[in-house]
Amino acid sequence: MTNPVLEGLARTRRSAVHLEMRDTYQPSDPEFIAWQNGKRLDPAADRSAWWRPFLDVVAETTAPGVVMRRARIVSEPVTDYIRYEYDVTFPNVVAGELVRWLPRRKAADIPLPGTDLWMFDNESVLFTYFSGTGEVVEREWRDEPEVIQLVTHAFELVWERAIPHGEYEPVR
Repeated sequence: MTNPVLEGLARTRRSAVHLEMRDTYQPSDPEFIAWQNGKRLDPAADRSAWWRPFLDVVAETTAPGVVMRRARIVSEPVTDYIRYEYDVTFPNVVAGELVRWLPRRKAADIPLPGTDLWMFDNESVLFTYFSGTGEVVEREWRDEPEVIQLVTHAFELVWERAIPHGEYEPVR
């Protein structure tokens, strides 16, 4: 089975944006469980200790100048899962992804799509639908102009208000 996110990134020529709006994802993820049990990534450690295959994709995508941005809208105080995401985000930044965090209360007046998404080159959107517990249920490609306009507008408003990863401190 192919990964639609990887397909989208492989086609991207200018930009990829990722909007995340849930407070928990895939609680059965072995890496999250290891984090809950005390495993931490050390930025000072040898890169091989924390590099993962998706980061190769990020580096390959951004190397020719593609701008890759991820915005996370989060409730505060943050959930354990968001604390985990925060702790494991530095490798994405090292690989070339720009990441920002927006406290949910600062997004209250932004018209947002109903689910998480990726948008590639402002031409196609990949919506991801989740179960109530955060497991991926389905993905859907959309390219209608009104969908692109909604996503572009929403993402840019979120990005403008969001706090860069290096400056954000999760409220616990």
